[in-house]
Amino acid sequence: MPRTAVVIEDDADTASLLELALTSQGFEVRIASDGQHGVGLVAELAPDLVTLDVGLPGIDGLEVCRRIRPMTDAYVIMVTAQADEIDRLIGLETGADDYLAKPISVRELKARVNAMFRRPRRLVEPAAYDEPDGPADGADAVEGAVQHEVLRHGDLVVDVDAHRVLRDGEEVGLTRTEFELLVTLMRAPSRVWPRTVLMQRVWGQTWGETHHVEVHMGNLRRKLGDRRGQVRFVETVRGVGYRLRSAS
Repeated sequence: MPRTAVVIEDDADTASLLELALTSQGFEVRIASDGQHGVGLVAELAPDLVTLDVGLPGIDGLEVCRRIRPMTDAYVIMVTAQADEIDRLIGLETGADDYLAKPISVRELKARVNAMFRRPRRLVEPAAYDEPDGPADGADAVEGAVQHEVLRHGDLVVDVDAHRVLRDGEEVGLTRTEFELLVTLMRAPSRVWPRTVLMQRVWGQTWGETHHVEVHMGNLRRKLGDRRGQVRFVETVRGVGYRLRSAS
């Protein structure tokens, strides 16, 4: 079946450009001209991709992203005419996967979409963790899903196929990109990962700003509970990249 994209954009020319570009990539495209309509379309269609203008009337793009992220695992690309650093940081913080500045380059958009869809997610229903003989705590539930790839590092447990992370038995909510970074680190715990290599592994591209890696890695470390001077899981190797801290 064709993939579905929802374009949430109030500028008609930009919306038409995005529709044309995504249609040529094999997407069925639906357009919403405001945030409220966009949230409704995402809930109705369960799309594979959402492009989201930051400067929407009424509910702005950042709020739309916050609202749709709990209901969809779609890739989200923020589109904005404001290339300020703070806009980029806030946009990625809300759960967006990538960022494009206006005026939009169709060539760049296609390249980024292709890169994202080379690393699709397969989710497993929570029922896969049900224990027939009674309740189990979080760590035991993950361990019981024997058909899954399970990674462990100290008190950190990652069920790769179920897209589930537990720290000290408590579930940690990560975005798709944060999860991909964590899995990459945990599959090779002794390796130091340069930012450029992480760009290729996680974003599927060898070009672009490694600052995106730093933003997402910072969010991941914060959610895992790492703080300056109190690093349990992910440590920075100055001038090189990142690695997992040796489990105590």
